[in-house]
Amino acid sequence: MIEEKPIVTVQDLVTHYGETQILNGVSLQVMPGEIFCIVGGSGCGKSTLLKHMTGLLSATSGHINYMGKDLSVVDESELSKLQQTIGIAFQSSGLFNSMTVGENVAMPLREYGMTDKKLIEGIVRMKLSMVGLAAAQHLMPSELSGGMRKRAGLARAIAADPPLVYFDEPSAGLDPIMAAGLDELILSIRKLMGTTFVIVTHELDSIRAIADHVLMLDLGKVLFLGSLDEAENSTHPRVRQFFERRPDEVITQRTMEG
Repeated sequence: MIEEKPIVTVQDLVTHYGETQILNGVSLQVMPGEIFCIVGGSGCGKSTLLKHMTGLLSATSGHINYMGKDLSVVDESELSKLQQTIGIAFQSSGLFNSMTVGENVAMPLREYGMTDKKLIEGIVRMKLSMVGLAAAQHLMPSELSGGMRKRAGLARAIAADPPLVYFDEPSAGLDPIMAAGLDELILSIRKLMGTTFVIVTHELDSIRAIADHVLMLDLGKVLFLGSLDEAENSTHPRVRQFFERRPDEVITQRTMEG
């Protein structure tokens, strides 16, 4: 039996913004086809870690290995080629307001050298249909609801059939029903395409609905790394506090006294 290798490995990642250390020795592995959730409080380094894993930021030290390549040592040309195999769905959807939804979804295909207009149109229709936006191809982003924009952003992220998709706060700003629908969509895409997802989120309902493994950061360090079940049953005080949605006692006490 051939042992499956991680699609992404992060080893001893350290990064600074100026003199401030943001990540301190972060290590993790993401296996092909899994949904890996990065969680933690505001300012713990979640989004910074995601930017490093996509090759958008350079670290102070440490390594990120993607598809057998170390992103810290590849040249710009090879990094660009690797990034073409990665889909990114932004918290704000990242759609260009001057383009139609269909043009937004087609953009990565054209950027990566596809020129056959009929093929591009067919792929765009298929991807929009997958996310429930078959009728939205000719609409402008301003004509979409928040949930529809998230779905359109996801359609663009999967346009080129990437093996890996990074998603930053998919449920942010959505009502519970729309957020649940997006969770189901992520699970559906994983099932249909075998896509690996790395998702930054703080939404407990979403984590419980989609996560295979959970990484929890606190002050730039790995506080917990394991399965969702292990996270739910962790005895670590900060992990339990997160999954039980309990506020800091100091904050609660100050609020009561104020």
